[in-house]
Order: sequence, then structure tokens, then C-alpha cells
Amino acid sequence: MKFPGILLLLSLTLTAAEPLKLVLPTDNRAIFDGKPEDFYMYVLRPSGNKASQHWTAGQYGFVRTIIDTEKEGPIATKFHEGLDIKPTKRDRSGNPLDEVRAIADGEIVYINNSSGGSTYGRYIVIKHDWDCGPFFSLYAHLSRVNSKVGDKVIGGSPIAIMGYTGAGISRTRAHLHLELCMLSTKNFNDWIGTKAPHGIYDGRNLIGIDLASLFLATKESDKVTIPKFLESASPYFKVAIPRKDELEITRRYPWLKKGDHDSDSPSLEISFTDSGIPLSVVPSHRKVTKATITFVRTTRSKHEFYTRGRLTGVGRKASLTRNGRKFVALFTNEYTKP
Repeated sequence: MKFPGILLLLSLTLTAAEPLKLVLPTDNRAIFDGKPEDFYMYVLRPSGNKASQHWTAGQYGFVRTIIDTEKEGPIATKFHEGLDIKPTKRDRSGNPLDEVRAIADGEIVYINNSSGGSTYGRYIVIKHDWDCGPFFSLYAHLSRVNSKVGDKVIGGSPIAIMGYTGAGISRTRAHLHLELCMLSTKNFNDWIGTKAPHGIYDGRNLIGIDLASLFLATKESDKVTIPKFLESASPYFKVAIPRKDELEITRRYPWLKKGDHDSDSPSLEISFTDSGIPLSVVPSHRKVTKATITFVRTTRSKHEFYTRGRLTGVGRKASLTRNGRKFVALFTNEYTKP
């Protein structure tokens, strides 16, 4: 027997979440002043015999590696998972002096205190135990860490000094790389097939969301929640997978569940954004034996340009690449080679 009222109450409980209280991580507030060019650190892009500065490449999203396509013109195909924030002050040698602070209350769960061993350079991860599930803020390219694993922090607590550690970053382009992420799996070592140096806090296991838009949204309203924020995102593709046990991702983020998960169904359909953020998990009556694309946004250029190489095909036709199958395996806990 079903109890619609109880099911509705449960659904509301799972999707309800406390409003976010976020603070900017440095003294750079230009994003709130309508001056993004003063907030984001530029990337040099070849232009003839010279290189031009493009602050837009410091934003979150598909903002790098421009490809000229026949049908859709220039397309940025490389995804940048965070925000590259400019310093506001430097010493006489040009080294950044900006204090880096926690963007919200939480606990420091990981520190890579080496300038090498990661493209992030020296970085910190803070876990935020919000009622919509655990989220993780990541602060990278640091010159100095002023905290330790296990420290409890509040929003605005100083944790480090901005730097330029990590391959390919010059002193001139020193910046803070900042992400806010969901966690894909606690079984990351199984997925990668070896012991990962940074454990579950490897960037490949962290799914970054659009933090700049979230900062702006929380400034406009004190009622913003992450589930509500992500409702405005459109799926780029959907994947049906054979239904077995409950997915780890929905145990961690129950608000991803849509539809009646108590009913029997042969598969689950996961909706993803172009960058790979899971938006929903819905029971499906499709019978599949492996991860199968059930929907893709129509484009006139190759889907690989828009999906970090996880899909192949054009228009309404798409299939998972080897990289795409490996990505979906993060959520299915099936780590055999695709």
C-alpha cells in the first residue's frame, strides 16, 4: 500500500536544504562589483606572433582550447573546473601576499603540502557537512599552508597564502584556483586501479560546480540551496545503467533521486550536465546490459567538444567513448576495464 502524503513529505525532506552561507576566499571582491576582468586571472592565448591575455579563461566552464568548427564557429573545448582568482597585493618581487580563507564552515580533510606531485601544486581540501550532503572546497597553487588536517574552520578563517605552485604557472600569473565539488566515490583507488597519491581528494574524483554563479546567487538571496541551484542546470546527456544496489552517489546526495525508487525497474537513468555534474537519478523501464546513452542534446559539431571527450557522435546520435565509460563507472562501482 502506498501513502502519497508520506511519500510527498519524504520527497520534500530529501530535497530541502539549509541556505548557504558563503564568503569569498580572498580580499578580491571584483566579482561582486561587476568587474570580472579584475577578479579572474588571465590565460595567455596565442594571437599571431604574440600572445594575448584572456581573463575569460579564468572562469569556470568550457573556456579554454578554442577550436574553429565548420558549422558552429569557434568552440572552447577544454573544461576549467574552478575559478582562478587574481591577487590584490604583491611584494616587491611580485610574489602574491593575499591571505586565503575558507569559503564556509567545515573541516580540513586533506593537505598536499608539496609544490609538486599534482597540477594543483600545494592545495587544501575542506569538507562541508551540509544537510544536502558533503561538499568539498579546494584551494590550489598555494605558496604556504597555515593549517593542518583536522582543523575545524569557519567561513573566513585564514588557511593559507596565495602562490603559484603547480606546473606551468608563472609568478606573474600567480592566483588562487578555487573549486566547490561533489564527491564521486569513496572507492577511487579501485576505479583508478592503484593507490592514488591524493586518495579520494584527487581532482578526477571531485565534481566541480559553478561556484561563481553560486556566489552571485547567494549574494542576491539568503534562501539559495545547492539542490535548488542545480535545478536550473540542463542535462546534456542521460545514461541508463543496469539497476543493482543503490548507487553510492544517491546515498551521499539523496536529493538526486527522482521518481519512485521503491518500485521495481530494470535500470536507472542518470542525467548529467556537459561537464559531468549528476543532476538526477530516475528509475527506468529500459532493459540495458551496460551503460547506454538514452538522450543527448542536439548539436551540429562533435559531442566530444562539449563533454570533455566522454561522448562521440554528432546531432541526436551519441555513444560513450572509452573515457565516457570510465567516467560512468565512477558512479556504478564497476571498475573492470571498459
